[in-house]
Amino acid sequence: MKTVPISIIFGLLLIQPTFAQLWNPNINEQEFKNPIIYADYSDPDIIRVGEDFYMVASSFNCSPGIPVLHSNDLINWKIINYVYDRLPLPNYDKPAHGLGSWAPSIRFHNGMYFVYFCTPHDGLFMAQTDHPAHKWELNFVEKVDNWEDPCPIWDEDGQAYLVRSKLCGDELFLHRISSDGKKILDNGVSIVKDANLPTIEGPKFMKKDNYYYILAPSGGVPQGWQTALRSKNIYGPYESKIILHQGNSEINGPHQGGLVELESGEWWFAHFQDKGLYGRIVHLQAVSWMNDWPMMGIDANNDGIGEPVLTSKKPNVGKIYPQELPQTSDEFSSEKLGLQWQWHANWKENWFSLQANPGFMRLNAVKNHSQNGNFWFVPNLLLQKFPAPAFTAKTKVHFNGELNGDRCGLVIMGKEWAYIALTKNDQQIELGVYEGAYQQCEDLTQVIESVSAGNTLYLKVDVAEDGLCTFSYSNNDIDYQVLGRKFQAKQGVWIGAKVGIFCINPNINESKGSADFDWFKIE
Repeated sequence: MKTVPISIIFGLLLIQPTFAQLWNPNINEQEFKNPIIYADYSDPDIIRVGEDFYMVASSFNCSPGIPVLHSNDLINWKIINYVYDRLPLPNYDKPAHGLGSWAPSIRFHNGMYFVYFCTPHDGLFMAQTDHPAHKWELNFVEKVDNWEDPCPIWDEDGQAYLVRSKLCGDELFLHRISSDGKKILDNGVSIVKDANLPTIEGPKFMKKDNYYYILAPSGGVPQGWQTALRSKNIYGPYESKIILHQGNSEINGPHQGGLVELESGEWWFAHFQDKGLYGRIVHLQAVSWMNDWPMMGIDANNDGIGEPVLTSKKPNVGKIYPQELPQTSDEFSSEKLGLQWQWHANWKENWFSLQANPGFMRLNAVKNHSQNGNFWFVPNLLLQKFPAPAFTAKTKVHFNGELNGDRCGLVIMGKEWAYIALTKNDQQIELGVYEGAYQQCEDLTQVIESVSAGNTLYLKVDVAEDGLCTFSYSNNDIDYQVLGRKFQAKQGVWIGAKVGIFCINPNINESKGSADFDWFKIE
């Protein structure tokens, strides 16, 4: 470890300012490009109510959970809420990587909005509200293992049903449920079991022209396809057809999403594409109906199967709406946490404050119960999704460390992670770049390079299109000096890499240390 005054450039490179624009799907007023959201909104489902579209997506171990996004044109989206603050289960008080809420479905019935989801080893949940931007009431419907990806339907006779898949299966099941959606009424019946539909999951229920349709992805996440099943009897038998695959396009695994009809009579399908470290990003395809089957995208090979497109005319919603992107940057001027942020586990009130120093996000040095503060086990990481193929994230922070080892900074988090952090070391403050990775029974968090520092700094990370990350620091937000080596961002468990801020205490004793973040900017 070397220690030099922060004002002296000791062979460190000067980073030139970068101006990576956030991904914008709008080409002009008539056309858009895919993806419509270059961010990890995994397993999207969409409904339309009047002129409003609502999207939900998986959150896994992150909280608040299941983001709710709103749009008026299917292209421009804004986060408006979350379905739950925390999962009411103690095992999610620490990071339960890859578990938590999977593949939610959203439906509107009798003036109420419903979201159903399973956690793979805990059970079935249903949330409801009178408006997606209002508070959701979370109900634990059934404690059961190995269920996943539920979706309800209310039939014309008033009977309600739920379709769902099972872990690692090629089978779909149908249950009767109570009309209020809060109770499972039977053991369920297997309605689809087909060796030609491996890993069938994520079913979405709908009814059109006397057919019951189940849209379900098959074949696995990065390489699979979208299947449609139909029957005139809800219990089947169901016939199946592949309706969207990669074909000759560059969009791998195009599947799992929401099918929606517009007031104009057009149909559109939002689905994800697995982009590795960027997570599962959201695409939009036009849908036509042929012989009572939906055909998505274009049939470029004349094989009767759609494949996704990269550019298209915009959906006909009758108006031109302003351009809008999901929130990223934050001045921390609100009394509530911005909707772009999620913690890595069930969050606690004593982790942060927006009132202790108004205009700043105060993160407290929370005690982390692992060797040296291994980030795999840290719940109080305040993170957001990667918002574009390339971007810059930076923040201004004032550090108030109490115990040796207290640290705060800017982090890139996944199965492997790296961060630039201010750390208290006796009477000094050190600035270092750390890297880590979780392996069974090992703690790999280590210092790559460090310098001496003051307790107020600007911290920055530049993320290139290949996910290579460069950390740097500045005294004036103009002249940035690189610290450490380039780091390759990696996805997490079922989620993309994330970027954010933190303040932790790796000691056995509790700390009164904290860090005040003035702002967080994505450029």
